[in-house]
Amino acid sequence: MGALALALGLAAAHGAVLAGAEAPVSAPDPAPEPAADKPSWSFGGFGTLGAVHSGERGADFTSTILKPNGAGHTRRWSGDVDSRLGVQLDIAPGQRWSAVLQVVSEQGLDNNYSPIVEWANVKYQATPDLALRAGRIALPLFLVADHRKVGYAIPWARPPIELYNLVPISNSDGVDLAYRWQSGAVKHVTQAFYGRSVVKLWDGASAKARGLAGIANTATVGAATLRASVFSSSLTIDILRPMFDAFRQFGPQGAALAERFDVDPKRATAWSAGASYDPGRWFVMGEFGSMNTDSYFGDRTSMYASAGYRLRDFTPYLSYARTRVHSATRDDGLNLAGLAPPLAAAGAALNAGLNAALIAVPVQSNITAGLRWDFSPNYALKLQLERITPRGGSPGTLVNTQPGFRSGRPFHVASVLLDFVF
Repeated sequence: MGALALALGLAAAHGAVLAGAEAPVSAPDPAPEPAADKPSWSFGGFGTLGAVHSGERGADFTSTILKPNGAGHTRRWSGDVDSRLGVQLDIAPGQRWSAVLQVVSEQGLDNNYSPIVEWANVKYQATPDLALRAGRIALPLFLVADHRKVGYAIPWARPPIELYNLVPISNSDGVDLAYRWQSGAVKHVTQAFYGRSVVKLWDGASAKARGLAGIANTATVGAATLRASVFSSSLTIDILRPMFDAFRQFGPQGAALAERFDVDPKRATAWSAGASYDPGRWFVMGEFGSMNTDSYFGDRTSMYASAGYRLRDFTPYLSYARTRVHSATRDDGLNLAGLAPPLAAAGAALNAGLNAALIAVPVQSNITAGLRWDFSPNYALKLQLERITPRGGSPGTLVNTQPGFRSGRPFHVASVLLDFVF
């Protein structure tokens, strides 16, 4: 069976994958040696139909910052926040070689549902414990990173956005190596990866992570799983390039501000550590992560903790999450003293733009309660309620903020979703 089929089979059985307790979906399977070099293939898919309501009218709630709008200001109820459809083809032409192609359709920044290639890689199983892959590969940065888009395989409506928006990209184009090993009763999967990722933004802008290199280790013992990961890349985000080019026209002080805050390029580093325990009837899990960019994009830490209890086909759960900023959220900017009125006005506008970018770095807390109902094989209905509080003048993880938005005011989000696999 393919990696997706394995993950979904575990989820359907209420296995530990619901709390991220199984080995990563994208890690090489230590399958027994086949008797013959016979080709095989499998095809499957997954999807989510969701409706989300937000009580905040001054901005939009979304599942990722890589969406243009959502529930709240644009429309009170939105079907775009979580809805998606994905298909996956796994091919194994021989004993050591295999390939996977996963295509996902969901709302993009251009506000349409054009299918995108999420995974497309070839794997060579050098030994039962060592595998190498090349192509588009899932980034193993968080506990459920390997199946973050497969709603059926996670307990919540969506992965906690406070943490998972630290690194909103989910894959890279490159290579990785995965090695399985054991230390006493503890089983390990260690992955080293290298590649690049490009995300198209608005108006022709883009975010590029070059030389994206990292390592992750997943350890399992009994019902417990721990994953730690770290990566570094050369990050370029050119969406504010016109503003920083204008700063550079103001001589040394403007050039210094541009050098300090522009992401062109900057060394970005991120790390995360998470643990889950899932003996079957209940689960508890939590993660902590950090992202440092030394730019207007901010230096942040995020965390969440979640627990649930399974009552036959029902799984009620609770979560708490938060994200904080540890870099400047305001700067004096250009010294306008002595400038001619037209230049002073232009400089004041640039200072305002810089501070708007700095204050936009997410700071918020989130209390979540939800219920999952596995009412039929391969189908799960979820109801989730959240109380979200943006803090420190920040809009939190909201997008499309309007002039009347006020930070510090809690709002509520209600989500109803149908997750399925086939």
